[in-house]
Amino acid sequence: MKLKKTINIVNNQAINLVDIPVCNYRDFAELNLDLINGKPNCHCVSYFGYPIEEKIQLICCIADDELHQIMVSSSIVDKGAVLNSFTVRNPNFEKYEREIHENFRIGYTDHPWLKPLRYAFNRADKNEKVENYPFYGVESEELHEVGVGPIHAGIIEPGHFRFICNGEQIMHLEIQLGYQHRGIEPLFLQKQKLLERTTLAENIAGDTVVGHTTAFVNLWENLCGYTPDDSLHFSRILALELERIAIHTGDLAGVCADIGYQLGNSVFGRLRTPIVNFFQEWGGNRLGKGLIRAGKINYPFTNELAKRLIEVLNAYEKDFFEMTHKLFNLPSALSRMEKTGVVSYEEVLEIGTVGMAARMSGLNRDIRLSHPHNLYNSLTHKPVIKRHGDVYSRVQIRREEIRQSISYIRGLLQSVPEFHPPENFTEQPQKGKFIISLVEGWRGEICHCAITNAEANLILYKIKDPSHHNWMALAQSVRNNDISDFPICNKSFNLSYCGHDL
Repeated sequence: MKLKKTINIVNNQAINLVDIPVCNYRDFAELNLDLINGKPNCHCVSYFGYPIEEKIQLICCIADDELHQIMVSSSIVDKGAVLNSFTVRNPNFEKYEREIHENFRIGYTDHPWLKPLRYAFNRADKNEKVENYPFYGVESEELHEVGVGPIHAGIIEPGHFRFICNGEQIMHLEIQLGYQHRGIEPLFLQKQKLLERTTLAENIAGDTVVGHTTAFVNLWENLCGYTPDDSLHFSRILALELERIAIHTGDLAGVCADIGYQLGNSVFGRLRTPIVNFFQEWGGNRLGKGLIRAGKINYPFTNELAKRLIEVLNAYEKDFFEMTHKLFNLPSALSRMEKTGVVSYEEVLEIGTVGMAARMSGLNRDIRLSHPHNLYNSLTHKPVIKRHGDVYSRVQIRREEIRQSISYIRGLLQSVPEFHPPENFTEQPQKGKFIISLVEGWRGEICHCAITNAEANLILYKIKDPSHHNWMALAQSVRNNDISDFPICNKSFNLSYCGHDL
């Protein structure tokens, strides 16, 4: 009889932890590499370890975007074990294995880039310090290094960028993060109240409050065996699409600033304001904090709010499309964006990028289609796909996703569901469960995982911001570009520092 090596689940499905098959590490590696190698429709959404007694249980979750399933498998290894890496055969696993190495001192015989990932406060080896990070270097009379950060001007968060250049041309960029030591994941275990945990979710990434909080509440409700009604689902996808419009608009302002187009910077910056201000009208906070809650909503969406939002969108659309018409027909702007910061389809597939950083190069990854959550099944979503992988493609995606989000919102507002106070919601999770929640944030795929023990206590809460996958794509995008192109390449991705430093 052939033993089952994976359990196949769908997004937000809670299963018994003991139902996840456990196999020896060699079979575990072959299984997951076979699931992903040569299959663009499959990618790793999470791979992590957690301690059980004196050993480490590794759990790997591979999403099949065509079958809309997530294939979960596991292996138990000794603490301090030395293993063959997945990464040497598929770079998708590079950061996952670096984190496992950093957290549990598990070694790899053949990992090509085995360096600390986050310098978390609870890392296994406290002797490894961020100031001693082993940057890649070259000895050459012709090449030179340029360091940027970790302290940056304005409000940007800490991160260090080390360029190796030949004159003005970038040959290599290495990005080192891990300066904040926030300890968000352990705090989910330490805090016992649902409100405390929800507040943590709201603060994972300040520009993705709705995305991360939606992932948390979807996970928590299913972990508790609760099914929310359509009014809660409605509010969540409405907020997700508003967050997408707001951040994309702000990013267009930033791109215009980096190419010296002051008119675009001013107009897009102004247009972001009424969108975030509507969040404040709705729930009292411009970023959406306090709006998304498990099992309830403190600020039900009403027909009066729908009328107000239509007014906001009507005023927004006119100026937005006039400004994008000017931007996309301005030769000097196009010359800075076209063929700048190119990442090919082969590269994004090898890196394992998600969201916009995948769709810019023709790789169709969008959770709203592949693993739909909330009411996205009813929207018949079609991802915006571009092919050239350059700054221009990334800017085009923002423009077209804004147009698409406005269309979705207008459709949703035609029938605002009546809110009924939820009944029979218990905050207590079920015992001995594993669950994974995927949400398509504006930046891409957000992934939250949780495990409860026999006493129904959280023993693991694992978070993955889409930036986890996409920082390497930024590093690849600047190769063979001038160093003066770095700001626009960086802004065109707009990745998260705090979403990395968990």
